[in-house]
Amino acid sequence: MLENFVVSLSNYLLTLSNGNLMIVAFYAGLFVALMTTFGALLAIFSNKMPDWGIDVCLSFAAGVMIVASFTSLILPAIESTSSFTPVGVGIFLGILLIYAIDRFVPHKHLVKGYEGPEELKDKLRVMWLIVLAVIIHNLPEGLAVGTSIVFDLKTGLVTAIAVGIQDFPEGIVVSLPLATLQKKRLQPILMGVLSGVAEWIMVLVGAFFFTIFHNLLPYGLGLAGGAMLYVTVKEMIPEIYKHEKNELLVTAGFFLGFYVMLFLDSMLG
Repeated sequence: MLENFVVSLSNYLLTLSNGNLMIVAFYAGLFVALMTTFGALLAIFSNKMPDWGIDVCLSFAAGVMIVASFTSLILPAIESTSSFTPVGVGIFLGILLIYAIDRFVPHKHLVKGYEGPEELKDKLRVMWLIVLAVIIHNLPEGLAVGTSIVFDLKTGLVTAIAVGIQDFPEGIVVSLPLATLQKKRLQPILMGVLSGVAEWIMVLVGAFFFTIFHNLLPYGLGLAGGAMLYVTVKEMIPEIYKHEKNELLVTAGFFLGFYVMLFLDSMLG
């Protein structure tokens, strides 16, 4: 059933875009940005969110990202080239890219606290530091959608659907803490929208670059996969388990995301 839906959606988008993958990428990016926005709208109900809710949202997103890194990016790239080398180089570059961003862009995690250049620590408001942290998380996801659409439209759309699903709780993650800290509603929602727009831009950047430099696509798939793995393992998992509370719920959230992405991918066989 899902396979028929994705095939029909692929054909519809190709017809709508006259076969232009950039237009397809535009719609896919719009979808993930809207899902982030819908999650951000829950900031209106911030007082009703349980303490463990943000951790479960993050863990669900982590489960989706772990599976998507392999099933939508790394393994298809290896199969298409029958070689590990370009994918391995891409993974390394993806890790290096996010490490550099993580090292030099000031941002603040909810639990781990501030990361980035110390001289900028007191020059940005807490609101922007949290938003920058979420944008860093979202960049590999946007890149993953854009590159996978260029590689294979059906795989790309499944990736967009899965990323969109997990962007809903990620929109909650960026907006609710801000709403709680500031006792406001509009500004946190706008910050959540901003993080979704950043991801949309990365979808377009990834699709545009690898449409032009198609020979580099295996490296791009590896790069997106490595970047997602780095963010998940280095940032998200330590963040969700740092509290050492509600570990069963957090773990259940992770495996729910894991199963959702695995199910979506397996339906296309």
